[in-house]
Amino acid sequence: MKGTGTASLCFRSRFRAGLLRPCPVFSQLAKQNAGCVKLPAFFFAMLLFDVPSGPFGGDISWLWFFLPVGYAVTVLIEAPVLFFLLPKIFSAKARLLSGLWLTACTYPVVVLVLPALMFGSSRIAYLAVAEIFAPLAECILFWLAFRGTQGITSGNWIRSFAVITVANLISFGIGEVLNYTVWYGLF
Repeated sequence: MKGTGTASLCFRSRFRAGLLRPCPVFSQLAKQNAGCVKLPAFFFAMLLFDVPSGPFGGDISWLWFFLPVGYAVTVLIEAPVLFFLLPKIFSAKARLLSGLWLTACTYPVVVLVLPALMFGSSRIAYLAVAEIFAPLAECILFWLAFRGTQGITSGNWIRSFAVITVANLISFGIGEVLNYTVWYGLF
């Protein structure tokens, strides 16, 4: 690595040990070069995007199948809470669409991105990050979307943020019950 800009990567030993499942580019290079190849250093960064092996055999693509069902269930839980409890200064259409839109913005991160980033972490760590991220991001998005609305007081904002947080906590609680009953949980 001295001054050459290359890194020696031994795929064979990592693959045999089950430490990684190389991305297709690295798999092809490994097949062509007896398992150990010299690559430019920037290729080394691509290893960050490999899927590590774990309880699901290194494949977390099944989360894509969970996404539409989980999104629908989450919307069925959160949208009525937002519709009925958000301040009436927001139109009925805005309150209803907030239930669809806010979940659409945060749910893919919670279901697809965070499990991939936190693969191998404890369930408690994942839940802590996900359940802080979702209401916080939704409150920010809600504020960005409606900050120009006439007549909104600071009390309306506080109530809105509290309602968004409560909706997320309710869906989390119901999700935990469904997960406990082994209905269709993430982990």
